[in-house]
Amino acid sequence: MKALMEPITTESLTEVFISRFEKLILTGEFSIGQKLPSERELSLQLGVSRPVVHEGLMDLAHKGLICMKPRVGAVVSDYRNNGSLAILNSLVSYAEGEVDEQLADSLLDMRELFEVECARLAAKNRTADNLEALKAIIDKEKNIADENSRMITELDFDFHHKISMATGNLVYPLMMNSFRQVYTNLSGKFFKDQSVVEQVFTAHEKLYLAIKNGKEKQAVLLMKKILKHGEKHFKALRDSRLGE
Repeated sequence: MKALMEPITTESLTEVFISRFEKLILTGEFSIGQKLPSERELSLQLGVSRPVVHEGLMDLAHKGLICMKPRVGAVVSDYRNNGSLAILNSLVSYAEGEVDEQLADSLLDMRELFEVECARLAAKNRTADNLEALKAIIDKEKNIADENSRMITELDFDFHHKISMATGNLVYPLMMNSFRQVYTNLSGKFFKDQSVVEQVFTAHEKLYLAIKNGKEKQAVLLMKKILKHGEKHFKALRDSRLGE
């Protein structure tokens, strides 16, 4: 009880600094190879002390987002070469704004590779409890109001997560759940288009039946169709925003 009653604290200035620069790099505002302002300039521009700036830059360097070059300063790294699991954690925890286009496309590619295999294994290994959990989501989808995009987004994620649980693989659900924030960030934009909701929910029910009946090939084809449909509409929405 004593631990629960400890004072509530807000993020430190260093945490805010790190979060802001992670956002700038993940959205492509700062490009690979770009030199950041000096610690002194950042301190003046942001209105924080140099120790805050220095500590924040050291954290970003540890994650592989930037590198510190002698007589040059902080430079944005190519995190594909220098990144670690810490960068992946920053990516999957990023839940607002626009993700860099190439990064978003990479996530879509990874999702297809991962979730298609989940659908196949779910059709092969599902249990009665797995099917009951999937059916409960299908029933909720039939009764939800189309305009409730937040709840639709959550149900969509839960459906895909329950499929990962039905694989029988202990790691797949953990991987899926770790991507919840960035997944719902992207799919939330997709579900703002009310015309896609009925199509998605219908596809969910067909996939559920394929998994229930143990039809692995059909489950694979349906999952591919669902993901391609989402990718097509997401990219169309992105292109329309770029054209504005």
